[in-house]
Amino acid sequence: MQQVSQQSEHMEDFPPAQPHARPGLDGPGVGSVLAPIRPIELNAARLESRRIISYDVADQRSKSFDVLRTQVLQEMDRKQWQVLAVTSPTAGCGKTLTAINLAISIARQPERAALLVDMDLRKPQVSRRLGIGCENGLVGVLEGQSSLAAAMVRALIGRHEVLVLPAETTPSDSSEWMASRAMREVLQAIKRDFRPWTVILDLPPMLLGDDVLAILPLVDCALLVIAVGTTTVSEVEECNRYLQSTNVVRVVVNKVPDWNNRYY
Repeated sequence: MQQVSQQSEHMEDFPPAQPHARPGLDGPGVGSVLAPIRPIELNAARLESRRIISYDVADQRSKSFDVLRTQVLQEMDRKQWQVLAVTSPTAGCGKTLTAINLAISIARQPERAALLVDMDLRKPQVSRRLGIGCENGLVGVLEGQSSLAAAMVRALIGRHEVLVLPAETTPSDSSEWMASRAMREVLQAIKRDFRPWTVILDLPPMLLGDDVLAILPLVDCALLVIAVGTTTVSEVEECNRYLQSTNVVRVVVNKVPDWNNRYY
C-alpha cells in the first residue's frame, strides 16, 4: 500500500452528521448498547492533516484502503470471523494509520459497521489521530472505573460513523493488562454486544514486548503492516514465527515510494 503522505483534494465540509439505520446492525440489542454512547463529529481538515483519507471517495489515495477492505472482509466473511488484529514488527510502520483508515472504509459500506479499539497500551494514538479526546477509555474499563458505553465514542464522519474505544493512558504494566482476565472479559463483551460488527484492534508492535502474544489467541485473524525502509527481513521472519498459529489475512506493505500511475 502506498504511503498516504501527499496532499489531494478532499471534502471541504461534511454534510450534517446523523446516525443512520443499517439493516441487521441496529437491532434492538445493539441499539440499546449504542444509545448512551456520546457522538463526536470529526473534523475533515484534521483528518487530512493526519493522513486519514478513507472517508473521502473522491480522494484517489482512499482506493488502496477500499481494496484492502474488500479483501479482508471477503476472507473474514468466508470464515465467519469478527475480530481483526492489526500489528507491525516495530514502531513507525503505519499500523495505527492503517487500522483507522480500514475501519472508516468498512463503515462506508452499506450494512457494515466497524468498531475500532485502541489496544496499544504502550503508546495509544487513535484518539489523538482522530481528535476525539479521551477522558475515559480502555484502561478505565479494565480497572472497573468505567463502563464500555461510557468509554466509547461514536465518531461521525459525514453520513457515516465508526465506533471507537480509545485508550486514555499508558500503564507501565501494559503486558499484564493484555494478559489479564479483565481484558478477556472486555473482548467477550464486545464480541457479544457487537456481534454483527467488524472489530478492529490496533495492537502494539509485535517485537517490542509480549503484549501482542497475549492477545493473539483471543482474535480471529491478524493483519501485519510492514514498511519499506523501516522493516527488515529478519523482523518479518521473527513475526512470522510468532504468527504461526494465527490466521494472517494480509500483509500490508506501507511507505512504498511514489510512482507515476498513468491510469490516473
